[in-house]
Amino acid sequence: MRDKQIERLIEQEETRQKRVINLIASENFVSDDVREALGSVFTNKYAEGYPGKRYYAGCETVDELEKLARARALKLFIRSPADRRKWSVNVQPYSGSPANLAVYLALVKPGDTIMGMALDAGGHLTHGAKVSASGKLWKAVHYNVDRKTEKLNYGAILRIARKEKPKILIAGWSAYSRVPDFNKFRKIVDAVGAIFMVDISHFAGLVAGGAYPSPFPYADIVMTTTHKTLRGPRAALVFARKLKIKNSKLTIAQAIDKAVFPGVQGGPHVNQIAALAVALHEAAQPSFKKYAKQIIKNARALSNELARLGWRIVSGGTDSHLFSMDTMLRGVSGGVAEARLAAAGITVNKESIPFDKRPPADPSGIRLGTAAVTTRLPGWQAGGMNERDMIRLAKKITAALLEDSTSATRA
Repeated sequence: MRDKQIERLIEQEETRQKRVINLIASENFVSDDVREALGSVFTNKYAEGYPGKRYYAGCETVDELEKLARARALKLFIRSPADRRKWSVNVQPYSGSPANLAVYLALVKPGDTIMGMALDAGGHLTHGAKVSASGKLWKAVHYNVDRKTEKLNYGAILRIARKEKPKILIAGWSAYSRVPDFNKFRKIVDAVGAIFMVDISHFAGLVAGGAYPSPFPYADIVMTTTHKTLRGPRAALVFARKLKIKNSKLTIAQAIDKAVFPGVQGGPHVNQIAALAVALHEAAQPSFKKYAKQIIKNARALSNELARLGWRIVSGGTDSHLFSMDTMLRGVSGGVAEARLAAAGITVNKESIPFDKRPPADPSGIRLGTAAVTTRLPGWQAGGMNERDMIRLAKKITAALLEDSTSATRA
């Protein structure tokens, strides 16, 4: 590379990634093929519009690529050909935040109500947090978890939905570790006449790998980012049923397509779509199913061992790739915990826990995820960690958090 400053920073970041144990739940390591597609000549092409309806010439190959990506996405997540025909998918969103924004703009008038999980319970900024556009343009109401169990309480969710009458009810989260009952969500949605959207950004790879229940039989819209458990580039997908919107000539899918382009975005990042298509192909392989199951095995092994070592795990455990841990109970704030683990070569993120009284900048806990360490060992060795590694890692985490440098070294 001629630009030596950028070359140095790339090498510096590669060294950092190889050196640390990555437990950040929203990160993963993409394959060399995904990286090659991201850096391909597709990055040179501008392609406003959709296949067959572009605003620029020279899009013949791009059209073929986008149609292939759509087909792979539908086949990966919806097994039955008959069911696939009921759905459409948009592969153009740059990332999850504009994808969610497009959904709301397509289906909810500004000032109307949307409903999602509270941020401290494990929800996401784009599900109506006050600091997000989703919380500024729409009236956002939230459901929480039960104070005792720290799990979803569907009766409480129904009561809120009946009172607030949201236009869209969102299931999906960034730090909730338990498997939801999508059928119960569907019944709540039907009871209040809402649209049911599921944001599977965190557990999309687990759904694709058959290790986590699919929301597709119940949802009207399924949105996901593609760089977490799905192990793809930083992009997003929006699946939508081909159902007519009340008092409109458009289907849900058509309205979302219009909201993505030209509503929120201009030309798609075609190189992202190419890389996404590669990742979807990889996720369709038998080895990915084994990988998805191992992610959950590792998360459970890590959370169980940390609990045995005296840490309180939010909701008592995990059914997915992640969990939150209450560090403040042992006198360590989330911000301090993040820093101590970083010093020990372990990357996590500080995280609010349910009903947290501490500020988000230094909350009461941390979030841990096992997707990246299941992909690769430190040093970027192939194969990834297993349950035995998780037990050793829990001891190392405990030593680092309690600042026992001798134990940290031994672990």
